[in-house]
Amino acid sequence: MRSIRPLLAATGLVATLALTATACGPGEDSANDKPAAGSTGGQDAGSSLPEGLAEALKKHGVDPEKWKNGEWKNWDKDKWLREAKDFVNPVIEGLWKPDRMKSAKDPAKTMAAGDVSGGQGVTDPEPAPVRAEPEKTPYHNYAAPVGKVFFDSPKGSMVCSGTVVKDPRNPGRSNLVWTAGHCVHAGSNGGWYRNIVFVPAYNDQGKSAAALKNAQPQEVAPYGAYWADWASTSGEWLADGGPTGGDGAPYDYAVLHVKPEKGTKSLEETVGNALAVDFDAPEVSQIGAMGAWGYPAAPPYDGLIMHKCVDRPGRLSISPSTPAMYRIGCTMTGGSSGGGWFMNGGDGKSVLVSNTSIGPVTAGWLAGPRLGPGAKDIFTTMSEKFAGR
Repeated sequence: MRSIRPLLAATGLVATLALTATACGPGEDSANDKPAAGSTGGQDAGSSLPEGLAEALKKHGVDPEKWKNGEWKNWDKDKWLREAKDFVNPVIEGLWKPDRMKSAKDPAKTMAAGDVSGGQGVTDPEPAPVRAEPEKTPYHNYAAPVGKVFFDSPKGSMVCSGTVVKDPRNPGRSNLVWTAGHCVHAGSNGGWYRNIVFVPAYNDQGKSAAALKNAQPQEVAPYGAYWADWASTSGEWLADGGPTGGDGAPYDYAVLHVKPEKGTKSLEETVGNALAVDFDAPEVSQIGAMGAWGYPAAPPYDGLIMHKCVDRPGRLSISPSTPAMYRIGCTMTGGSSGGGWFMNGGDGKSVLVSNTSIGPVTAGWLAGPRLGPGAKDIFTTMSEKFAGR
């Protein structure tokens, strides 16, 4: 299988899962709601770093200014921080220009069918492919609050998908983004990726590559870029995650806390929407439909267009010792990884219940972790860490 990064697909059920943002779209709200020109609300103000972050870098033998000037490209093993407590991601203003975003690759994880070794009765029959459909534009009017996650790895600039989620400790002002663990950390053989940013409603108007050739930054990133100032993923992903997902795949989830590269307004206020996360979704037999949204980047897709898939989920077991994952038919490819999976909650509103993790080389289905107590602990800890901020 492969780890996917973006996701897309839909059926007639998509209408019941579609989400409409209630706030104004890019450029529609008042001037005082927009990022202040020249101001930075991230962890990097001008050429200096907050004392805590500067000290965190120095503790690991990293000179903050050298880091910003290119030292981050040093992936020597002793420079690649991997422990949960060692995440650092200083803002490098202007690094993620439109052309750099468009050139980012999908770090897709693939597995051969024979790699699925779960016990019989746990893995359901492989679903029929569901063709991913482009989302209606502008995305902020029709889609869940989905965007693209960009980051740098030893292999170059990479891309995933992510979703704005509600923060219980900061109601209406969330700065939390849900994505996949493999979009922020390399797993058992590596460490934290660098220069992690979230761009909500990327290419909001769904323009083609030709139309974006000389695009202004606001066409590509209508709400700006949000840098992760903290990231959390599961201990299982840190210990067992691998290039093809591995035994860490059922725990392949992560949550980011982000700040705007420019401005001070929260992500939820800026985008106008956020989804609740359901850590107690029912068994698959009780779920009629589950939808996945994302930006598939591997052929035949180019990563520019948001897609969606909706299907009735089944179960996929990677190992007899790990929890079964959700699986749906979907033709989305790499780049959709990390994109949210949604279903209707008890109140009729859509809730996030999983994220794209892995898929087959042949791109006919996607699988995502079932979010349980471990995922809830990570999420709650993140919310409490930034309570009131």
